[in-house]
Amino acid sequence: MTITSMATTITITGMTTGEAAPAGASPMLTLMTWLSPAFPVGAFAYSHGLEWAAETGDIRDAASLENWLADILAHGAGRNDAILLAASHRAVTAGDRTALAGVAELALALATSRERLLETVTQGNAFVLTAHRTWPTPAFDLLKDAWQGDVAYPVALGVAAAGHGLPLAMTLEAFLAAFTANLISAAVRLGVVGQTDGQAVTAALVPLCRQVAGEAEAAGLDDLGGAAFRSDLASLRHETQYTRLFRS
Repeated sequence: MTITSMATTITITGMTTGEAAPAGASPMLTLMTWLSPAFPVGAFAYSHGLEWAAETGDIRDAASLENWLADILAHGAGRNDAILLAASHRAVTAGDRTALAGVAELALALATSRERLLETVTQGNAFVLTAHRTWPTPAFDLLKDAWQGDVAYPVALGVAAAGHGLPLAMTLEAFLAAFTANLISAAVRLGVVGQTDGQAVTAALVPLCRQVAGEAEAAGLDDLGGAAFRSDLASLRHETQYTRLFRS
């Protein structure tokens, strides 16, 4: 399988080979490992447009950060990515190559800017490259047969989770919590909030992560859509931001 990403080209062969996943690993421990900042997908390099929002003053304190992230979760990429993850999980569970290819293609088409596309495929391709060696599953063979292009991050995670029999509800909650935590970490590094306020925002958004996860589990691809327009504009503006720390 050859995956040509926006940043590099990687070739994967024999995706069912490699070290077996540790025996007795629980679903929660598996997700904690995959979604840990230590898992090499480079999530720390992306702010999802937060850097531009901080530059313009749209995000300036804990309250504005919480509101901004709540909109992304409920009405933007957070919700859509969760729906895509759920759809890829169901496609793998059903062994449906056609459905999986459709989800993989749609996930790329939904990227609202060049940097959003870079953000999702760089992480997705890196996840597949690492997970197929360290957490092998026949689900990666299904992905290889169904789709030869870039793999969006939520699709990659959905494939792996289904392949290892991880519950969809738990996977969605963990994914959204990790997505939120990564953006709050970016806000801390940008100086928008301190670490304590960052944790307060995290705690405030946990119930919303769970709510959106539940909605995404019951949703289908026809439910995709968004209204986080200012966040999308921030991503576009970030492409030409003069001084920046992040890739998106």
